[in-house]
Amino acid sequence: MSRIERVISPAVSEPQAETWSNCLVVDGIVYVAGMTATGPNGNTIGDEYEQAKAIFDKIKALVEAAGGTMADVVKVIIYVTDITRREEVWRARREFFTGNFPVSTLVQVAALARLAIKVEIEAIAHIGASKG
Repeated sequence: MSRIERVISPAVSEPQAETWSNCLVVDGIVYVAGMTATGPNGNTIGDEYEQAKAIFDKIKALVEAAGGTMADVVKVIIYVTDITRREEVWRARREFFTGNFPVSTLVQVAALARLAIKVEIEAIAHIGASKG
């Protein structure tokens, strides 16, 4: 029988209780919630590149806390508020992935949780898949 395990990392602020989980693992599959570049103080940093880089850092911390690596990430879903700035997000993504890049969806949305948030990224990883 499958078991859901909640994973946390000191590098990623946990949400308020009873709202959502940042990272869950089921049968070696890691599900990372939509991450933003909002820090523990509530401030959001920079442009699309800086936000995407900070978000990929958070995803990396959670995937590693679950026992995986960024090479195990098989899918990312990226939400942006300005699709014309997608190259900046892709530049950040290239700093975190090599070899087989994860499959990816990029969607422009009217707004994210706060006005300063320009990028939000979800991820799915299969622990150990990159070693097979």
